Amino acid sequence: MSKAPHTWKFFRAGGVDQVVLATAADLENLHTLDQKLWVALACPTVGLEFDARTLALLDTDGDGRIRPPEILGAIAWTRDVLRDLGELFNPSDDLPLASIDTKTGTGKDVLAGAKLILKNLGKGDAAAISLADVSDTEKIFVATKLNGDGIVPADSADDEDTGKVIADMIATMGSVPDRSGKPGIDQARADAFFEQARLHADWLDAGRGTPTPRAFGDATAAAVAALDAVRAKVNDYFARCRLAAFDGRAVAALNAAEPDLVALGPQMLTTLADDVAKLPLARVEAGRPLPLGDGVNPAWSARIAAFAQTTVATVFGGPRTSLTEGDWTALVGKLAAYEAWLVAKPATEIAKLGDERVTALARGDAKARVDALIARDAALATESNQIGAVEKLIRFRRNLLALLKNFVNFAEFYGKQGAIFQAGTLYVDARSCELCLPVDDAGRHALLASLSQACLAYCDCVRRKDKEKRSIVAAVTGGDTDNLMVGRNGVFYDRKGDDWDATITKFVDNPISVRQAFWTPYKRFIRLVEAQLAKRAKTADDESAKKLEAAAIEAPAAGDKKPDEKPKEAAEAPAAAAAPEKGIDIGTVAAIGVAVGGIGAFLSGILATFFGLGMWMPLGFGALLLAISGPSMLIAWLKLRQRNIGPLLDANGWAVNAQAFINVPFGGALTGVAKLPEGASRSLIDPFAQKKRPWRFYVFLLLVAALGLAWLLGKLDGYMPDKFKASTILHRTPTTAAAPVPAAPAPGAK
Repeated sequence: MSKAPHTWKFFRAGGVDQVVLATAADLENLHTLDQKLWVALACPTVGLEFDARTLALLDTDGDGRIRPPEILGAIAWTRDVLRDLGELFNPSDDLPLASIDTKTGTGKDVLAGAKLILKNLGKGDAAAISLADVSDTEKIFVATKLNGDGIVPADSADDEDTGKVIADMIATMGSVPDRSGKPGIDQARADAFFEQARLHADWLDAGRGTPTPRAFGDATAAAVAALDAVRAKVNDYFARCRLAAFDGRAVAALNAAEPDLVALGPQMLTTLADDVAKLPLARVEAGRPLPLGDGVNPAWSARIAAFAQTTVATVFGGPRTSLTEGDWTALVGKLAAYEAWLVAKPATEIAKLGDERVTALARGDAKARVDALIARDAALATESNQIGAVEKLIRFRRNLLALLKNFVNFAEFYGKQGAIFQAGTLYVDARSCELCLPVDDAGRHALLASLSQACLAYCDCVRRKDKEKRSIVAAVTGGDTDNLMVGRNGVFYDRKGDDWDATITKFVDNPISVRQAFWTPYKRFIRLVEAQLAKRAKTADDESAKKLEAAAIEAPAAGDKKPDEKPKEAAEAPAAAAAPEKGIDIGTVAAIGVAVGGIGAFLSGILATFFGLGMWMPLGFGALLLAISGPSMLIAWLKLRQRNIGPLLDANGWAVNAQAFINVPFGGALTGVAKLPEGASRSLIDPFAQKKRPWRFYVFLLLVAALGLAWLLGKLDGYMPDKFKASTILHRTPTTAAAPVPAAPAPGAK
């Protein structure tokens, strides 16, 4: 019978159905869950508040991103090593050895590695292994000679001679660190070392062969060295002599020229002067032998003397005072075999150890002993390599479930437990913003993050102590935005508790709540009025300043005139000075009156309509407020319904698979607004508060305003004389009555 499918449970958060991960069966069957139901499909390995080493172990392809196959692979590997996958629900730095499943090959290898670590640390009887035990590889192997890495330090040898060979290798070929951190050598360096030793030893043997290149025994080397010191100069001398024999006219040119000798006159000469050394070795003549004593260029005399004593005397069996070209050719020929042998010397680093030591290394059993030691070390690789697997198991047991709750679902985020993408808390403008994410480039991040419909504050953070810098973006989900602006300062606390100076550098304004949107039109209107008043006041102030400046300039000029001197303008236009001031235009007064009357009539109409509602007056007042604030509240409501964290994370390299919404209640939980602690008391007496008028005065003003409004609406007409009634004053219509016609006298009347 086929196995029944796993029954999943889901919880609702952020408007998304998210899978519950509560049992080992949930984890074991995660590979059967449709990935369309995963909240995320990828996340970066950097910029997260999560163990970096665990992320590196999960990132098997090393591309810097974690994806579902790597998550599922980690769960499958952990299931093969642990007896019960439910161990992940009890995260700890300590792993009991009994938790490792020895029924699988992987489990056996991991257990062997754990026991080896504990043994090397002197804890062979321990029942559990901790993360601290496996974190320092050098500490694990510092007391062991062989550790399975195929690298052997000098002190890992069983005998002193083998240790000395390894030390010679390190001195000539360099070293590589082994797991304990000590310098050692591997098989590749050992092979290269002994190959150089063999080449050098073979070359030495060739120098001792038959026929031997050492034609004059031990004196051959010194003879060749002295020859090499003068070879080029002697060849030059005999070449000049051959050219002189070819054409006698060349003798003068081949010897030192007179201008060269004249130039040497004023100089401070020594026998080693460069200008002297450039002159011919001796006086050039056709067929002339090379003198080995007198007549030699002073700059070369010492080297020629050494050549005569060491080389010439050795080759020809005694001293000579000169050397013909034929003798020179014969001498070079007798030493040619040794010189050829020297040229054939292999270029090796091992030669610095000396011929005797190199020969002993090449012809002895040193290579066999070193190779055997390296092989013994490499044989422990299976156990030693499990050290990494032990660390992997401990870290997965401690951290894997936390990653799943930030990847497969967002349980830690919606559970207010601190998601791995939350960098810390920003305190600014009497509030704390907990939804803070790291940012590399605020401009590029905002292009996508603005689609989250959240109010965002991008901040540059600096730690003054060590000058370290970082950037974050904080989602403001509580309070209002009246005092949030670029340049506002705050303090950011990271997840480690370190504090940073934070400055807002970019602000993306979006609604925070419908309540805030209700007051937005009124605040906007007040700001507009304040701006207009400030503008008009500024204009009036500028005009006043100009008039004062003009008066200040004219006053000294008028004071400089003589008492009997009249101003030029007065002399030229006396009539204008005596002209009467122009009065207020009657048309202007009429226009102002019409305007005031129109405004009054408009306000009266509104008030009459409003008060005419009677008992429906509160409803009318609400309708008025709704007409003003309704559009702003509707826009805010629509945006708040769309507010989600997906674009924020996508801008950081995540691949969020669902619209994880941040509704108003949850947003309020993410941003704390300042309030007095529970049980606190406060004094309402403020010594610097603005002085207020007595409340009785305000009651009186309110009563007067109410009576005036009632009179304006005609509510008091029944209690007032006709001439003071509102209907008489405000609605009087002029009429012209005709004079009464007297009645005709009756007949007979007088």
